[in-house]
Amino acid sequence: MSRTRLPRFRRVAEIAPIELTPRDRDILRQVHRHRFLRSSHLVALLGGSHQHVLRRLQLLFHHGYLERPRAQLDHFQQGGGSRSLVYGLGNKGSAILKRELGLPFHKLKWGAQNWDTGRLYLEHTLLIADVMVSLELACRRRGDVRLLFEEELPLPAATRRQREPFRWQVRLPHGLRLGVVPDRVFGLEFTGVEGRTEPAFYFLEADRGTMPVMRPTLAQSSFHRKLLAYEATWTQGVHRSRFGWPRFRVLAVTGSAGRAGNLVMACRRLERGHGLFLFTDLDSLLRLPDPFKDPWQNGRGEPDGLM
Repeated sequence: MSRTRLPRFRRVAEIAPIELTPRDRDILRQVHRHRFLRSSHLVALLGGSHQHVLRRLQLLFHHGYLERPRAQLDHFQQGGGSRSLVYGLGNKGSAILKRELGLPFHKLKWGAQNWDTGRLYLEHTLLIADVMVSLELACRRRGDVRLLFEEELPLPAATRRQREPFRWQVRLPHGLRLGVVPDRVFGLEFTGVEGRTEPAFYFLEADRGTMPVMRPTLAQSSFHRKLLAYEATWTQGVHRSRFGWPRFRVLAVTGSAGRAGNLVMACRRLERGHGLFLFTDLDSLLRLPDPFKDPWQNGRGEPDGLM
């Protein structure tokens, strides 16, 4: 007898009961960490049986622990059924994490918020997830590099107490103040031959090509303005005074090699700090053998790497 296919975006009451397992809780933690993940991300991160992970995701959705954002509805309504489903936290999932891990969920209707997320925001968040998951998997394969998430990064106590520690402002030479909010902040902890560890710190900019590379004035948003803000972060020593880090680099990942080349050209217009920046496109990051080295070029257009 064939099983009845469950609806993708509508919960049903007639669903098998669920008892949360440690693996289910790991799913909830991963989704919370990245905000949204595809089922393919979760299969790669969790390992084991592909079908088992998909069955657990289905149960967690229908029981309200996970949400499936409606912004992906168009794809499936147009017959694109092969794409991996996207998941965010549901109300019951956020309640579990708040109770068991003490995570500060300020909004009770977390599931409704994730259900209503717009398409552009969802796609941008998934690009960030593509990058971060690929780096985490690369770290696991190597064994001598550990990915440090935001909560693991060393910060001065005064910065850690701030509600948004990774939001700051810089002043450009002609007086314009620019705000800086990286798409993601992380570290890589490298273990040397003698067992000593050394962290390196990164700000990620996930670029979907929706923002102009250059604008006539800096009063308008552009990727060039982002580059100037990070250059000023370096020259004004914000990384030292605010974070206590001796150095940092900015990773820009975009959707095509052509767009990455345009960003490099914009970076060449900077007076200094070209070595702060590394550029690549997502396909190269996911396809080339060594994601720490192979896909990257710096702000001078030279081959470079994270290590």
